[in-house]
Amino acid sequence: MAKKKVAPVRLDEKIKMIESSYKKISIKHQCELLKLSRSSYYNYRSRIDKPLNNFELRKEIELLYINYPSHGSRRIRDQLRLAGWKVNRKLIQRLMREMNIYGKSPGPNTSKPSKHHKIYPYLLRKLKINRPDQVWCTDITYIPLPRGFIYLAAIIDVYSKRIIDWQLSNTLDSEFCVNMLENAFKKGKPEIFNTDQGAQFTSKCFTDVLKKNNVKISMDGKGRALDNVWIERFWRTVKYDHIYFEDYETVPSLHNGLRIFMNFYNYSRPHSTLGGKPPELFYQNWLKENKREEKLVS
Repeated sequence: MAKKKVAPVRLDEKIKMIESSYKKISIKHQCELLKLSRSSYYNYRSRIDKPLNNFELRKEIELLYINYPSHGSRRIRDQLRLAGWKVNRKLIQRLMREMNIYGKSPGPNTSKPSKHHKIYPYLLRKLKINRPDQVWCTDITYIPLPRGFIYLAAIIDVYSKRIIDWQLSNTLDSEFCVNMLENAFKKGKPEIFNTDQGAQFTSKCFTDVLKKNNVKISMDGKGRALDNVWIERFWRTVKYDHIYFEDYETVPSLHNGLRIFMNFYNYSRPHSTLGGKPPELFYQNWLKENKREEKLVS
């Protein structure tokens, strides 16, 4: 006798099974038992527990954009409608402009190019990255707050996945990126530094710091965020693992929370591509091993 097919449990039905007031089993554990991501649960609850406002909608748009970076305002509108939001395209277009993100594959356009700045060639194509401080890269991402928004920039070491330095700013100027770069060089120096073609990174004040430190300058192809995929993956981590669960309301609280998370990420969070080690431990172990090999060779 053929087995009767069992219809899969719908997302909204799974979410309704979760008891937020049940103290014996945490919401996290309940989500795991139902094979449901915590972000899906909290996003659903935010829609039915709170009235629609632009802050909540911005968060939803950004979540969709991280997962579907090539989608423009039409597709994002359609996805929001399927999820139960009553929105029109004009509103989505306006909010996306304010957030400075566009349906341009494959990533957010937080860094606009300048026609007057020099563009450097992309140096990482077919390059074998096999040691720390060989390649660092940077990017800027958008973080929504109830009373506006803030920009986060970070520098990551491609091989060890360490976050070398990071900065917050309420404007997309070059100054906060230059400050971040100068702070990073107090901790080390890469052979190659990769950025996108945004005006912040092509500006003379930024590239001059790289040249002064004899660092080779590499820039992504126009519109090719996957050339800088390492930092894009980190944005996904910091947002999905931290920012979206904290609901920060002020810049100081966001800064303090990020400071704690960055420290946790570097020193305590296991990384699958590093054999389960956190980035800083992986980096220190690599240095010890290579010093030992140098002694054996000499």
